[in-house]
Amino acid sequence: MDAITQGITHLSWDQAVMMIIGAVLIYLAIARKYEPTLLLPIGFGTILVNIPFSAAVGEHGALSILFDVGIRTELFPLLIFIAIGAMIDFTPLLKNPSLLLFGAAAQLGIFVTMVLATALGFSLKEAGAIGIIGAADGPTSIYVANRFAPSLFGPISVAAYSYMALVPIIQPPIIRMLTTREERRIRMEYQGKDVPKIVKIVFPVALTLIAGVFVPASVSLIGFLMFGNLLRESGVVESLSRSAQNELGNIVTILLGIAISSTMRGADFMRPQTLFIMLLGLVAFVFDTVGGVLFAKLINLFRRVKLNPMIGACGISAFPMSARVVHKMGQEEDKFNLTLLMPAVSVNVGGQIASVIAGGILLALLG
Repeated sequence: MDAITQGITHLSWDQAVMMIIGAVLIYLAIARKYEPTLLLPIGFGTILVNIPFSAAVGEHGALSILFDVGIRTELFPLLIFIAIGAMIDFTPLLKNPSLLLFGAAAQLGIFVTMVLATALGFSLKEAGAIGIIGAADGPTSIYVANRFAPSLFGPISVAAYSYMALVPIIQPPIIRMLTTREERRIRMEYQGKDVPKIVKIVFPVALTLIAGVFVPASVSLIGFLMFGNLLRESGVVESLSRSAQNELGNIVTILLGIAISSTMRGADFMRPQTLFIMLLGLVAFVFDTVGGVLFAKLINLFRRVKLNPMIGACGISAFPMSARVVHKMGQEEDKFNLTLLMPAVSVNVGGQIASVIAGGILLALLG
């Protein structure tokens, strides 16, 4: 009888709270559709690992084994980068390469958050792992957190994916606060000839070489992302490109989410540090948006034909959610403004590249 009831009698308060958190994540994934591909497996896995004496974790636990094999070795995040690279069309960015600068400006939140995290008592490496939440790129956050702050892995992962899902809620009030109605109504011309196929093929190779030479620590991150894009653009391995986008992306996403949940045990998660990390993650997203919008406004001081400064907010890597947010806001101000989407997408794609390079820079500086 004791063996049957021990799961109930040994249930601690922190395990019970984590089960509730797991249920909330499942609710957000299903009812609100917030990053369901990640929050659903993370939420269910959180319930699994907090059952007393759970066989899912521990030396022979399936989730612990998945974590060791796929995340501690950094395999799952890198495979996800192949899938992401195969999904992204860099054509809009190649037509307007100057928009890549907005992706760099929108990484401001990473470094602001690092300073704040250090002031709150986190070590420099832990602060870097927390700051990378501002990359708005889940795999990059996982990769850096695994290197620098494995003890904070769970909260950092949850914060990264949760705030990515909340971009449509976080960004609009900040954009409105920093821009006027006249600025939000600016229409942008989207021009440019079709990009030659050879340029699309050379781009991922050239970017990998450039990033690798200047920031060798970024080679794995940017290399796997660009390899996925090369599969897409080469035109000779369409079946591999489709598999990377679909089967590989889906399978690794499931394994990644369920493996992350192995770090969501109550004893490890229910600490004051977790609350700090969640708050700092929000700060990172806020300052990313601020940095991008203010950079666009700065550029406008020197331009005769003005940019719509809202596109600066798309410099975060939350692709394509941020571009959709800006496009929707533009149409709310001017329902005939149909030219904002492609520039916003261009900046958003540039943000994906910038976030990966930012992760590599942190690895180089703090590693």
